[in-house]
Amino acid sequence: MLDLAGTTPKEIQELGKLEHLIAKLEGVSNKLTREIFEYWSQNEYLRVNFRFENALAEDPPPFNSGYVFMTRIENTRHQVSVSFEDRSTGFVWFFSFLAWFSQVRKTYGTNLFLLLDEPGLSLHAKAQGDLLRYINEKLKPHFQVIYSTHSPFMVDPDNIMGVRTVEDVVKNKQPLGTKIGDKVLSTDSDTLFPLQAALGYEITQTLFIGKHTLLVEGPSDLLYLKWFSQELKSQCKEGLDSKWVIAPAGGIDKIGSFITLFGCNKLHIAVFTDFHDGDKKKIRTLRDSEILKKGHVFSAEMFANQDEADIEDMFGRSTYITLVNECYSLKGSQQLSDKKPSKAPKRVVAEVGEHFRTLSIDISEFDHFGPASFLVENSGMIKKNLPHLEEALDRFDKLFKELNLLLKDAEE
Repeated sequence: MLDLAGTTPKEIQELGKLEHLIAKLEGVSNKLTREIFEYWSQNEYLRVNFRFENALAEDPPPFNSGYVFMTRIENTRHQVSVSFEDRSTGFVWFFSFLAWFSQVRKTYGTNLFLLLDEPGLSLHAKAQGDLLRYINEKLKPHFQVIYSTHSPFMVDPDNIMGVRTVEDVVKNKQPLGTKIGDKVLSTDSDTLFPLQAALGYEITQTLFIGKHTLLVEGPSDLLYLKWFSQELKSQCKEGLDSKWVIAPAGGIDKIGSFITLFGCNKLHIAVFTDFHDGDKKKIRTLRDSEILKKGHVFSAEMFANQDEADIEDMFGRSTYITLVNECYSLKGSQQLSDKKPSKAPKRVVAEVGEHFRTLSIDISEFDHFGPASFLVENSGMIKKNLPHLEEALDRFDKLFKELNLLLKDAEE
């Protein structure tokens, strides 16, 4: 470890003045901290401290005589330190590997061929990602590196064609020995599993999400937000900033799981959801939780001026029922009335659902997505027939402005 910092035990021992010793140890500690923790992202509050002190008589041999050189790991957040050996097995391995390789490189220079057997077995998934980053950035540019692994987190998804499978091949019940496959994607399912897991994990980190992600409940919400944003921009208004990537989560119940899965990736996430009986407690829980920043959960009733609301209520009742009548070609007595029935539910979607249950079976079943799809596909024709559309645009404009303000706060 001293070699990694550019000094030796003899050099430390021969320092004649206490201040020189302290300065040297602090310099060594600082350099080693930078070297090690550049590639250890698990805890940013750790640093290496070296101590060189007189042995104490009651310590076990051989640490009870002469001078003892100690390595301690300090946690600056909790302001405590522990001996190097008392850290986790994974940390000790990672630290030791980097120190060992520094010594090997100093001894042999670039005349090295690195063959590593299951490196990082004691590291958890994120720490294995750190090790893979170290291999890619520090080792591969200078040395040929080959390592074996069963872990999907040690498979580099950016260099998947550099992977080779190794399997114990049996053909016609006769063992053919260990074979290295030259075609990475053509082998048995057991051998292929780490590759499948690595690729699957990588895809889930990028599919439907971006740096700034707006989570909505379903695909109809996505279509409505896109359509109203486009209409506002066509009128030279703000609309939803293109930095937002709208991602349907599959319902309010899945939003929490989605945030838990992706929120740790330093993504900026906001939520827009419906607000009505059955979901109010879930939304309040989201707002009160620490997995989202304060003020990042929006719900439809905030913009629809009613106690309970879906995104469809932001249209206004007359606008939405006109869209539904057009979408399902409802005529005469089948049409939704301009005047709201006295006993109709507050939410327009619930009202429409009740109305459709009274219609004949030859009318298509009502669902949220149908009107959204119809609006997008027939935009030029239908928007001329939608009453009070400007009022709906104003409501969506308020939502988009609130969301866009979050981008400014996130980038400051």
